[in-house]
Amino acid sequence: MYKTKPLDHLILILGCLLMVTPVVVAFMTSTHTAAEIHSNGLMLSWGGNFEETYTNALTKKGGFTGEVTGLTMLMNSFILGIGFALGKIVLSMLAAYAIVYFRFRFATFAFWVIFTTLLLPLEVRIVPSYQVMSNLGLLNSYTGLIVPLLASATGTFYFRQFFMSVPDELLEAARIDGAGPFRFFVDILIPISRTMMAAIFIIMFVYGWNQYLWPMLMTTDESFYTLMRGIKSILQVWIGSQIPDYNEAFALAVLAMLPPVLLVVVFQSWFIKGLTESDK
Repeated sequence: MYKTKPLDHLILILGCLLMVTPVVVAFMTSTHTAAEIHSNGLMLSWGGNFEETYTNALTKKGGFTGEVTGLTMLMNSFILGIGFALGKIVLSMLAAYAIVYFRFRFATFAFWVIFTTLLLPLEVRIVPSYQVMSNLGLLNSYTGLIVPLLASATGTFYFRQFFMSVPDELLEAARIDGAGPFRFFVDILIPISRTMMAAIFIIMFVYGWNQYLWPMLMTTDESFYTLMRGIKSILQVWIGSQIPDYNEAFALAVLAMLPPVLLVVVFQSWFIKGLTESDK
C-alpha cells in the first residue's frame, strides 16, 4: 500500500482551485446587477440578485425577435447534445461491428481512412457540409444541426478496440446456438458494451452541448438557438444607452456548465470503467 504525501494533496488542491475558481467567480458575479458588473467588473461577493437574475435568464423573452427564452435555448442544447451522443454511438457501433466481424476486403484500410479524419477539424468540412444542408433545405432544423456531424472516428476507434478484445468463444457459441449477425450484435455485443456506450455518450454529449460554430452557421431562426449562442447574443444587444445584461449572460454561462458537470459526476464510475475495462 502506498502512503500519500502532503505534496500530492497540495497539488490536487491547487488543481481543484484552479478549475473551480472561475466558476465561483462567474456565479458570484451573476448575482449582481448588470450596472454593478459594468462598473466594477468580476466580483467574488454575493450580490443578492440571485433569484431575479436566474428567473429572468430562464423565462424572460428576449433576443432580436423578443420571443426566445433561456428555457428554449436550454432545450435546444439538450436536443443537440443527446442527438449527437445517441447518433454517434449508433453509427460508431455499426461501423466498428462491420470492420471487426465481417472481414471484408480492405477493412483495415477503411478503418485507417476513418481514423485519419480525426486530423481534420470541423472547420475544414464546414463549408461543404453547410452547402449540402442548404441544398436539402435543412437549415434552421434539428436534422440539419445533428445529422451532418454524426460520423465519429473517435467512437469508431473506441468500439473497434473494444470489439477486438471480445473473446472469439462468444462468437463461436452464438454460431452454435444459431444466432445470425443481427442477433449476435443485439443480444451479445450491445449488453457487454454498456459501460463503453456510457463513456462514449458522456464524451459526445459534452461535444454536442458545447458546439458553437456549427449552430451559428446552421441557424438564423432564434427558436433554434442554443445556450452557447444565447450567451453571445445577450452581450451583442445594446439598446440606446443601456448596457448588456451581463448578469443574465453569466447566469446562462453557469447554467450551461451544469448539465455536462452533473453528467460526468453522476456517471463517473461508468465513464472510467468504460474506458479502462478489459474483462468481458
